[in-house]
Amino acid sequence: MYKNLVEEILKETKTIAIVGCSSNEEKAAHIVPKYLQEVGYKIIPINPVAEKILGEKVFPSLLKLEEKVDLVLVFRPSEETPIIAKQVINKTKYLWLQLGISNEEVEKVAKEANIGLIMDKCMMVEHKQARQ
Repeated sequence: MYKNLVEEILKETKTIAIVGCSSNEEKAAHIVPKYLQEVGYKIIPINPVAEKILGEKVFPSLLKLEEKVDLVLVFRPSEETPIIAKQVINKTKYLWLQLGISNEEVEKVAKEANIGLIMDKCMMVEHKQARQ
């Protein structure tokens, strides 16, 4: 089927909830979602203060998101990720913690919930490499 989980995620994902999505154009939490949107993914920004990011309606938290998504992409500090992982159970098939973000507790939560997990990798970089 797929060579690895990254390849599976990149091919199977259509809708991405992005926790920590930023309206600051200089931050990776804006640059990466913008790229993902440009290459065809539907993005759903999660940010407690913004109303619109990249032309999309923003949800203040994952708890306010009623629809299921294919992937939850996280741009938050590692210590915040266990709470996020628990919030995504039954909301997604995959959880991706961006470059520099990892947490052992998240690994346990994802495994128990049968959620595919990627940690400490940039989705934009992985997508660009997969296209070559």
